[in-house]
Amino acid sequence: MPMRLLSVLALSTALASPVLAATPEEVTQHYADIALAGYQDSLTTAQALQAAVAALIATPSDETLQAAKTAWLAARVPYQQTEAFRFGNPIVDDWEGRVNAWPLDEGLIDYTSGDYGNEENALATLNVIATPKFTLSGKEIDATTITPELLSGTLHEADGIEANVASGYHAIEFLLWGQDLNGTNPGAGARPFTDYAAGDACTNGNCDRRAAYLQSAADLLVSDLTEMVDNWDEDGPARAAVTADPQKGILAALTGMGSLSYGELGGERMKLGLMLNDPEEEHDCFSDNTHNSHYYDGIGIRNVYLGTYTRTDGSTLTGPALTDLVAAADPAVDAQLKSELDASVTALKAVKDAGDAGKTYDTLIAPGNAEGEALIMGAVNALVTQTASVDRAVTALGLSKVEFEGSDSLDNPEAVFQ
Repeated sequence: MPMRLLSVLALSTALASPVLAATPEEVTQHYADIALAGYQDSLTTAQALQAAVAALIATPSDETLQAAKTAWLAARVPYQQTEAFRFGNPIVDDWEGRVNAWPLDEGLIDYTSGDYGNEENALATLNVIATPKFTLSGKEIDATTITPELLSGTLHEADGIEANVASGYHAIEFLLWGQDLNGTNPGAGARPFTDYAAGDACTNGNCDRRAAYLQSAADLLVSDLTEMVDNWDEDGPARAAVTADPQKGILAALTGMGSLSYGELGGERMKLGLMLNDPEEEHDCFSDNTHNSHYYDGIGIRNVYLGTYTRTDGSTLTGPALTDLVAAADPAVDAQLKSELDASVTALKAVKDAGDAGKTYDTLIAPGNAEGEALIMGAVNALVTQTASVDRAVTALGLSKVEFEGSDSLDNPEAVFQ
């Protein structure tokens, strides 16, 4: 038989052979690779923030304060994309509150407006920066020296109250921006750089202790993110948890997608604040960065399904993904979910674009803001819609049913006002 005919027959046979779908083992390994890359980028940007904080403390000025703020904003981009690894992975869930807990009673940390308080939290106005010694749960606490250990071991969630957030991105955010006293009107926090100045130039007192707190919080963030990078590394327990039993790993990935879509982002972070018209429910409330954080949460959810992640250096990870498994099991479910993921990212991008143009999230949730309500509910509805298809994907893959994270604002709106 002529060689050319052999080649044509071989090519025809190859084209006719079914392409093997990705295996669950391959998908969970790549899922862990994306988690590792996301936390590595979060660590790298947190280290840049740590350095910017040190520069602010060494030489307080408008320029060094702005540089620290810029570093904080940059650090949020990769971190928010890792939130899709929550809810299905206990190691992440047990750790997450140390780095991204909100909302917080900022009066625990530093000075606030005279009308600030929380009747359900006796520590809401402690102001540890101005209070070197205090009593906590009947025990005298010496906070003369502010250290990462004081933040993590004593202050964070003190008295078992979740609003006592002493560490993480939002504590740092507050120390860089200060309170946002604008309500649902335009404007973020306006902390002056002189809050970190020395001697008579110091404003609002205790500048040295404020600097020590800020540096401790930045150092602690780097330490906590280092821990999570190690958890997803080659021999890390978080990686082992999703790869040792790939079926459980696949379910963990889908659980994270559905729970972040529905109860956390769609419900607690978006619809609740809109229902209450309350800027205190805004995720990045001091910096008015919420529109970006929500958008990158949406990107992170889609990343997990498609098996893609664009790193902070511009390189892109791609590989075997949930979409491959679902497409092999039920192509219609896969096509619908991919379309809905794109739709939710588009809707969140509309909220982001509004924020980038000055219509920040706190203004969008103002009473009577019909445009803001339409933008937010467009994103909420898209997130709710895609969650139903995530559930269909669970069924298509023959996995055990899962209860996604819920929210009263979606499940029982009347309860929000009781």
